Amino acid sequence: MIRDLIARTRSYRRFDEEYEISHQSLIDLIELARQAGSARNMQPLKYMAVTDKMLCEKIFSCLGWAGYLSDWPGPVKGERPTAYIICLLDTDICSEADVDLGIASQNILLGAAEKNLGGCRIASLSPQLKNILQLAPHLVIKLVIALGKPVEKVKLVDAQKNEIKYWRDEHMTHYVPKRKLDDILLIPPLD
Repeated sequence: MIRDLIARTRSYRRFDEEYEISHQSLIDLIELARQAGSARNMQPLKYMAVTDKMLCEKIFSCLGWAGYLSDWPGPVKGERPTAYIICLLDTDICSEADVDLGIASQNILLGAAEKNLGGCRIASLSPQLKNILQLAPHLVIKLVIALGKPVEKVKLVDAQKNEIKYWRDEHMTHYVPKRKLDDILLIPPLD
C-alpha cells in the first residue's frame, strides 16, 4: 500500500557497503524519475547513474551529510553508499526546475524503498564534484541521491514545541520530528 511505502521512504545515511546495487536497478529508478510530472513539460532534468566503486569514493568526498548532526562527518568506511544518482539541470532547456526535482527525486526514493533500498538526497556539494564528473558547462548538479541497503533505523516522532531538528540516540537510531497534522492543517474561511 502507498502509505507503507511512503513510511519506509526516509533519508538513510548509513548503508551496508557490501551490498552492491546493479546499474540496471539505477536505470529502473531513473525511469521512475523520467515519468514524473514536469512544469510546462520541459523535462530539463538529466541523470547520471554511478555504481563504480572508485567514482563512488570520489563523489562521497564531495558531500555534506547531515547539517543538524554537526559532530558527525558522515558514514564511516563500511557504511557508505554503494551507488549514486546525480540529478542535473540542463540549462540549455530551462533555467530552473526545483518542483520537477522534488517530484522526480521522490519517485526515485519511493522506487528505492520498493526495492528494499534506502537513499538520501544531498544538496550540500563541493564545487569540485562538477570537475570529477567532467560535466559540460550547461549541466548543473542540483542534487545527489546516495543509495544503498540501509543499516540504520529511522523513526518518526511528533515534533515538540516546533523542534524539528533530527537527532540520534546512543544506539544510532535516527529520530525525525514531524509536525502534527493539527499543526499543518489549515481550515479555509467560510463565507
